Amino acid sequence: MAGLAAARVLSDRYSSVTVLDRDTLPEDASPRRGVPQGAHAHILLVAGLRELTALFPGLDDELTAVGGIRFDSGLGLCAYRFGRRWPAAPTGMELVSVTRPRLEAVVRARVAALPRVEIRDQVAVSGLTGSGGQVTGVVLDNGETLDADLVVDCTGRGARSDRWIARLGLPAPAQTEVKVGVSYSTRVYARKPGDLPGWHAAFTLPTAPHERMSGIALPVEDDRWLIAIGGWHLPDPPADVAAFERSVRSLPDPIVGSVMERAEPLTDVVVSKFPSSRRRHFEQLTEVPTGYVAMGDAICSFNPIYGQGMTCAAQEASALGAALDRHGGRAGPQMARDYYAAAARIVETPWRFAVGGDFSFPGTTGPRPRGIAARNWYGRRIAYASQVDPEINATYARVQHLVAPPEVLMRPRFVARVLRQARKRLRQPAPPV
Repeated sequence: MAGLAAARVLSDRYSSVTVLDRDTLPEDASPRRGVPQGAHAHILLVAGLRELTALFPGLDDELTAVGGIRFDSGLGLCAYRFGRRWPAAPTGMELVSVTRPRLEAVVRARVAALPRVEIRDQVAVSGLTGSGGQVTGVVLDNGETLDADLVVDCTGRGARSDRWIARLGLPAPAQTEVKVGVSYSTRVYARKPGDLPGWHAAFTLPTAPHERMSGIALPVEDDRWLIAIGGWHLPDPPADVAAFERSVRSLPDPIVGSVMERAEPLTDVVVSKFPSSRRRHFEQLTEVPTGYVAMGDAICSFNPIYGQGMTCAAQEASALGAALDRHGGRAGPQMARDYYAAAARIVETPWRFAVGGDFSFPGTTGPRPRGIAARNWYGRRIAYASQVDPEINATYARVQHLVAPPEVLMRPRFVARVLRQARKRLRQPAPPV
């Protein structure tokens, strides 16, 4: 997704753009090997949907036309945490729920139709060409060399660019890694009216530290449900049907289990593991290559449970376009520094949210952000207050979907209201689910 968004941005600024993918790209919207999490539930945050729709006008309507389910996050998503459900209340944050392969297929078709873009599959990059800190192109695994004014590395968390950069005599970026030990299991079911009365989707989150398992029932195209279980530091994630069904039924809110019981299974259980969140600090480099930038998971690979990666990738693509424009289209080192500074600002808030949530669970290891205990304490108070105050819930949703900056949560009036409403919430008995 980072590469496709980058291609769209660069097509306005270069005479030709080549997208290279080592996979055999499917004709239909089916999972592929190069996207190991493609069979699992994905949520494109509202900021990401808006960014992609700005790059590809009408994308949101097109996703709905191919079967995507559109709903307000506060009215359509039944969310449960801290012993109760959030009541239905509008947030103004409208989602479109589709599978990851369907989203990619729609976006890739848009990119392929651009007159200046060529997409080549079944080919991999094995290195960079250039010298003295100047990147001039790439070497492919078949020995072919492609010259380029700008190389955008979207090769993901397994990027080999540290070695590539080192061959040019430049230092690799420092890296922060937080080991989260996340596993998740997914099964697809047929969807019919009445499976989830009153809601479009359901999401059950664990209350750390005594709960570790989350569950989701997400409606997707072709009248299907993606039902998934995920958790932190699970030594034995549910990998077969019996274990999967037991795990779904064990969630503290029975709503995801009720969907599973009503729906007919269409697939076996698929399991993925995500060992760690990883951030590479290109913004700290004193020397950066000319003619090269990294993007997407090659910069920051988030715990996928939080659903932040595609949104940040789309925002980074737009940030690259803005940086090129500020520097007259020249892909020099100052342009790269400006871009990396913007990318660091893009990932900072979601990284802080994700890592803060991960350190709520025993077993998470890595550098602990300063002030994390206080932030997690206040974050829980916001969650409590949002369960009884629709205005707080709407504000919190805007921040979670990266539409509003986190600073709005620290305004004195908002803080006072949060603390007051959190106390009110804690005095109330939990309603039955």
